[in-house]
Amino acid sequence: MIKNPTILIIEDDQYNFDLLEVILSGINANVLWAKTATEGIELFRENQIDLVLMDIKLPDKNGYDLTRDFKAIKKEVPVIAQTAYALAGDKERALAAGCNNYISKPIRKAKLLEIINSSLS
Repeated sequence: MIKNPTILIIEDDQYNFDLLEVILSGINANVLWAKTATEGIELFRENQIDLVLMDIKLPDKNGYDLTRDFKAIKKEVPVIAQTAYALAGDKERALAAGCNNYISKPIRKAKLLEIINSSLS
C-alpha cells in the first residue's frame, strides 16, 4: 500500500466526513475534504490524489457524473463510491460510471480499510 496516501473525501455531511477522517487516521492518510462537486474538482486538479472517496448524493452534482469527470482528468486514480441509498443496482451503476469499488453506509471500518488497501496496492 502507498505510504501516507493523499485521499480526497467528497462528502457534504460533517458527521460522515468526521467518521471517515477518524478511520483514515489509522493509515496516516493525508485527508482533503470537499463538500461539493465544484470543490472536489478543484482539489483533484490542484493536488496529487492517490484515492477518492466519493459520496454519490451531493448538493451540486451526483457522484456518478463527478466520477466521470475525474476519470476524464486522471483515469488511474481509484474512486470508491459511498452511499446511504444502497438499492439494488447501485453498485453496478457506480462501477459503470467508472468507480473502482463501492461501499454502502453506514461505513464499516474493516471493510473500508480492506477496499482502500486493495485499491492502493
